[in-house]
Amino acid sequence: MTSDMVIKADRLTRQVSSPEGPLTIVREVSFEIRARASVAIVGPSGAGKSTLLALLAGLDTPSSGKVWLAGQDLTTLDEDGRASLRAARVGFVFQSFHLLPSLTALENVMLPLELDRRPDAAALAEAMLARVGLAERAGYYPRQLSGGEQQRVAMARASVAAPVVLFADEPTGNLDAATGERIIQLFFDLNADSNTTLVLVTHDRALADRCQRVLTMDGGALVDSAATGSAAAGRARQG
Repeated sequence: MTSDMVIKADRLTRQVSSPEGPLTIVREVSFEIRARASVAIVGPSGAGKSTLLALLAGLDTPSSGKVWLAGQDLTTLDEDGRASLRAARVGFVFQSFHLLPSLTALENVMLPLELDRRPDAAALAEAMLARVGLAERAGYYPRQLSGGEQQRVAMARASVAAPVVLFADEPTGNLDAATGERIIQLFFDLNADSNTTLVLVTHDRALADRCQRVLTMDGGALVDSAATGSAAAGRARQG
């Protein structure tokens, strides 16, 4: 695995038991993702997208195959080892926000820093909330925030520790179009400004096409892996 390769999947397969027998959710998937890339995983419902994301992040373990994350072979780590790697290198944003209701916006964003015993947790969290436009909502609880505001808090929490990889699972699925567009722009701003690799699952083809690369899944298998037109145009402008 080369130094600029952040994620590598090698024949990843995930099977689960079902009343009808073994069910293969992810089947022999292989690909590599370089540092600072933006990658969308698309496909129909039930294609295995979210399961693949969980395997890449070490939230789930493969039935066979291997996955490397930030230079570490996840299949050689136990649960504590995977959790430690995620805490140090990974951020997550989910469709349902997953904020802690008993904590304020600021406290939610501070949480990963406090778990890492960072003495500057409050200052860094305040700066990140300001970056996503929520400085004035720092003392609000999740129930006092709109859906879009909750998702921005979730993004701030996921990004505050400067992760190597930011994973997102349908991050705009519960948002209206205008709010979703603002969230999308924040993702790409963070990807560009913080040198963070962005890997997201989405049903939104317009969002996927804004990524540099699109991985298409169907029936648990990877059926296409291609650069988008917008990514090619961006490379042409840079050249």
